[in-house]
Amino acid sequence: MLSWKKCHGLGMARLLGFCLLVLFFWRGSQACPTSCTCTTTRIWCSNPSPGIMAFPRLEPNSPDPENITEIYIAKQPRLETIIEDDLEGYVGLKNLTVVESGLIMVAHQAFLKTPNLQYINFTKNKLTSLSRKHFRHLFLTELTLVGNPLKCSCDILWIKTFQETKSNSEMQDLYCTNENKQKIALKDLKIPNCVVPSANLISPNLTVEEGKSITLFCNTSGHPAPDVSWEVGNLVSKHMNETNKASSASLKITNISSDDSGKQISCVAENIVGEAQDTVNLTVHFAPTITFLESPTSDHHWCIPFTVKGNPKPTLQWFYQGAILNESKYICTKIHVTNHTEYHGCLQLDNPTHMNNGVYTLMAKNEYGKDEKWVQAHFMGRPGIDDGTDPNYDIDLYGGYDYETTPNDIGDTTNKSNQITSTDVSNRENEDSITVYVVVGIAALVCTGLVIMLIILKFGRHSKFGMKGPSSVISNDDDSASPLHHISNGSNTPSSSEGGPDAVIIGMTKIPVIENPQYFGITNSQLKPDTWPRGSPKTA
Repeated sequence: MLSWKKCHGLGMARLLGFCLLVLFFWRGSQACPTSCTCTTTRIWCSNPSPGIMAFPRLEPNSPDPENITEIYIAKQPRLETIIEDDLEGYVGLKNLTVVESGLIMVAHQAFLKTPNLQYINFTKNKLTSLSRKHFRHLFLTELTLVGNPLKCSCDILWIKTFQETKSNSEMQDLYCTNENKQKIALKDLKIPNCVVPSANLISPNLTVEEGKSITLFCNTSGHPAPDVSWEVGNLVSKHMNETNKASSASLKITNISSDDSGKQISCVAENIVGEAQDTVNLTVHFAPTITFLESPTSDHHWCIPFTVKGNPKPTLQWFYQGAILNESKYICTKIHVTNHTEYHGCLQLDNPTHMNNGVYTLMAKNEYGKDEKWVQAHFMGRPGIDDGTDPNYDIDLYGGYDYETTPNDIGDTTNKSNQITSTDVSNRENEDSITVYVVVGIAALVCTGLVIMLIILKFGRHSKFGMKGPSSVISNDDDSASPLHHISNGSNTPSSSEGGPDAVIIGMTKIPVIENPQYFGITNSQLKPDTWPRGSPKTA
């Protein structure tokens, strides 16, 4: 019993030591200050004693610092600054609260690495100014600054503009102190020579042909004089900007690429009061290009897939075996996806047969040029000729034509010209179908006739002598071997009563019948008396 207690006590001590060790390493890995509580998603610092002097930061080797979504700091009078590196690891941070503390300054790029930050509460701190550059890249839904000794200047005028975007119930009672130590409501603040900037793009027609060059001009205004910049996104074409703090700036784009069609170009003017921008769309015209054309695939319908690029929107024309293919409800062009200047679609064929096999050519054309590509299509083998695995078509047939084009716009896939059409192909298919029906009908008639003839021959064999009636020449059952056993008197004919009982009727004539005993291999004694002909001698 004593040994059991000793072992049990030793096990509990080891378990307690292990838990303390895990707790120690967990707190150390989270690098949580003494006055803070840390979880996997939250940091909470509200204990003023001993308090914190710097913004709580997790060590670089801490597990998943990006999972922190909320930091709450309260009653920390020795926390005075938030510098650029303080929030470096908190990429997932959404809510930041620093209230009733000694915050005096926030660095301009303090929130540069927290793109998800939406809520900021700096209530009752010691902030005298706060530039909009801190927040220009954020999508803030709430910024609370009540209780800060703000100084009236251009630097905080943007806060007034931000407040004006809120509803009356959401507006804060913010005040600032002017040079005369007077307290002024921020909503009534007016400062001379403090003007929100403006930007206005003055440019020629932004519709330009591929390979050309263009220059954009931007006029700006504001006080202080705004800084001007260009936002071109992922522009492929070569470009060079000339920006200054004067009233205008320019951007030159050379050797314009078709890949830049539809992209936006913005002129941005910014000063300490606010920001303004003007944006234009770049349109590039270029000749069509067929970037994709494949052999037909089968789904609900047969489809010859293609991709065409071009601006203005190109017209499409299909050719079958070198001749214009008019479209109908059986063969038509379908555009499934449109991406500005790129069109993805297919030539859709409804139940094609071997008559539709051949070379299909697609031509795309607009005012700047044209492009064409061909593909060989094989839908099914020719009945009775091939097995459908080797179409073996003469591709040179398509190359010798001088195409006559009747272009169709991508939005209108029906051509009315009188050339080889899908309807003609359908007519040929109908003719083949009619031929098959005729052959099958003739075969059915022949079979029916043969069956009728067999029936006539079968039943006519039993009545070839035309004899019907209840009485037969040979009446005994043991005479059934005779071929005349089933020949009966025609009692229902007009002459059935003439010629005696030993006569049979053939047609309308009654003929006496004499059996030949030698033929049947029997003796005269086996013959019945009434089967002898009249007047013949009877032997004993």
